[in-house]
Amino acid sequence: MADRYIFEFPTLIHFGQGVSNNLGAYLDKHAIQRPLFVTDENIARQPFFPDLIEQSQGSVVFDSVPHSATKQSVIKGKEVFSQHGCDAVIGVGGGTAMDAARAIALMANHPGDLFDYTVEKEGAEKIKNEIPPFITIPTACGTGSEVSRGCVIADDNSPDKGTIYSPKLLAQAIFADPELSMELPPTLTASTGIIALSNNIEAFLAKGFHPMCDGIALEGVRLVFEHLPNAVKQGDIDSRAGMMMAAMMGAVAQQKGLGVIHSAAHPLSSLFNTPYGVASAIMLPHGLEFNIPQSPRKLQQLSDAIWSHDFVRSTKELAETLELPCSLKEIGVSEGDVEQLSTLAYQTPYHSFNPRPVKEKDFADLYRKAL
Repeated sequence: MADRYIFEFPTLIHFGQGVSNNLGAYLDKHAIQRPLFVTDENIARQPFFPDLIEQSQGSVVFDSVPHSATKQSVIKGKEVFSQHGCDAVIGVGGGTAMDAARAIALMANHPGDLFDYTVEKEGAEKIKNEIPPFITIPTACGTGSEVSRGCVIADDNSPDKGTIYSPKLLAQAIFADPELSMELPPTLTASTGIIALSNNIEAFLAKGFHPMCDGIALEGVRLVFEHLPNAVKQGDIDSRAGMMMAAMMGAVAQQKGLGVIHSAAHPLSSLFNTPYGVASAIMLPHGLEFNIPQSPRKLQQLSDAIWSHDFVRSTKELAETLELPCSLKEIGVSEGDVEQLSTLAYQTPYHSFNPRPVKEKDFADLYRKAL
């Protein structure tokens, strides 16, 4: 798995141990002389980061991406891009850095306010101008944002978030090097790995017809069960590579849709400051049980993919193996929080793709079962 490969799906992907060293050759081939590297302070301090920026003599670094990609950070990044006459954007890191980098690339040649382009805004501006060359280099194995066509940006002055989506925002090249994820600590490896798992599972179960996404998602699930325990416990290069591939597969497959698990996890993450992967791990078995009446055949296919007799039980056992919380009480949720959580979960768009229709009271039932 960690061997080097080059393939296209949905865009050019350099995959395998050490492929990040090929970045310079790619930049030279495409006459990119002054790329803007977009990342956060933690990634900028990693030993591999100087090796990346040294592959272009004209590199400029913007390492002020906060824990959540915000509109203000995008504005600052665009200012750096313009001031230095940059000719490309390279996102390095996890989902947050990728979101910020993608939004900076968008605004490089688009006028107005960033939120003018969000899907939530009625009559949103169209993304029609040229996007500068955009490259992604993942350092985590969870959201698969490196292959995404969209980004989620927080509003600095409100709790609202804006979603921006366009095929134009797909990276022209991805350098997925598992070596860059080796420093990810076990707890983060576990929680981000569960994000990859839930992305693949919910894409597979999502209603609608997309056999290609189904096939990708099913293999992504298998890869997570095969590699995530070793990635957490041992951190070897092959397991890291397997998880990096599983994360990309989940991000590609989720164009089919997601479901009730994502809807239930989101308010837990925002209200209780819980890592999204931890929230997903807690809600995953309960969401699967909710969908069994509607999707018995697909649940059996998931079981078969990992040689299990009970897929729901296998997800619980995986969380236990990874030493992740298994109940909402463990993260501070009580019965008194259920009503607010249910209202917020129902307001999310993800459950609209769930194979079984979901009502607000269903979320309340799920949260109570997870307590």
